[in-house]
Amino acid sequence: NSKVRKKNVLKDFVAVAGPLGVTHFLIFTKTSTSVNFKLARLPKGPTACFKVLQYSLVKDVVSAVKRHRMHEQQFKHHPLLILNNFSGDGIHVRLLASLFQNMFPSINVHKVGLNAIKRCVLINYHSDTQLIDFRHYSIKVVPVGMSKGVKKLLQEKFPNMNSLEDISDLLVRGVNLSESEAEQDGDHNITELPQVYAGRGNMKSQQSAIRLTEIGPRLTLELVKIEEGMCSGNVMYHSFVNKTEEELAGMLRCKEKRLKLKLERRRKQEENVQRKKVEKEQQRNQSLAGMKRKRVSEEGDSGAEDPGEGEGERPPQEENEEDSDVEYYRQEVGVQPDPDLFPAASRRRRNSGARQPD
Repeated sequence: NSKVRKKNVLKDFVAVAGPLGVTHFLIFTKTSTSVNFKLARLPKGPTACFKVLQYSLVKDVVSAVKRHRMHEQQFKHHPLLILNNFSGDGIHVRLLASLFQNMFPSINVHKVGLNAIKRCVLINYHSDTQLIDFRHYSIKVVPVGMSKGVKKLLQEKFPNMNSLEDISDLLVRGVNLSESEAEQDGDHNITELPQVYAGRGNMKSQQSAIRLTEIGPRLTLELVKIEEGMCSGNVMYHSFVNKTEEELAGMLRCKEKRLKLKLERRRKQEENVQRKKVEKEQQRNQSLAGMKRKRVSEEGDSGAEDPGEGEGERPPQEENEEDSDVEYYRQEVGVQPDPDLFPAASRRRRNSGARQPD
């Protein structure tokens, strides 16, 4: 059952993450002072802890864009990851780059299909402020080298030409064009397509412009620390706390001491469980032996008082006492006694069951 309950802890989610194909956990928490974000690699870490300085939700970004581009087809393929300025010498920078890269499937640039790339994720690291910017864009490819009128004709929505006398008015004058056609393309976003790309006019070996439209969310992160394991391990890097070798050795000794104490408690608990099992078995055996002695003693006394009584006949008082022994055994031991312990009572139950009508 994969239903989430309030009593679930992180270990519960880690246990089911493997069969479900989950490789990373993105954990957001909010306190009275800040919003925190943890990026953990399953199953054994590491875990990067961030402080969210600024953020904008998808609805906020979309509402700020005049003409947003977001549709269902864009999310059928994973986005293209772009890492910028993650070539620093610090170990924390390389760890972050590895964490972000492993979040997305690798791409073979020689075999990838351009039509499968509809979105891109840009993660930029500022080495001076050590802040990280996260941006999410949709990708649009449009042909270049043609007039705006021709571009308008290639669009899915045909332009309104009621006020025109001839098609040349649209091609030459460029009237009735939307303001979005005024976007300026240049060398920074114009490239030659190696493949045919979805969209009218995007042909192989032709010049096309790549345009990005932000779809959100937008995050500005500050790295706090990187630790081993799943949110519970040794701190590999800390942005604000620097410990000496002696302090690290002391922390390691304390951790080993706590681990030994935990193992000792578990060993004592297992010993107590085994001891209680043995004591319970001994008490059960003593109860059985006492009841046997009591039965033998009562049978001997009954034979001495009435020697002429038949072997198969039992007085009602003795039958009641044996029934009492059966009830006592059931209450003390907690299970039904074996038929061999009280044969007379067992025979009476069988006879009474046989006499019941169908």
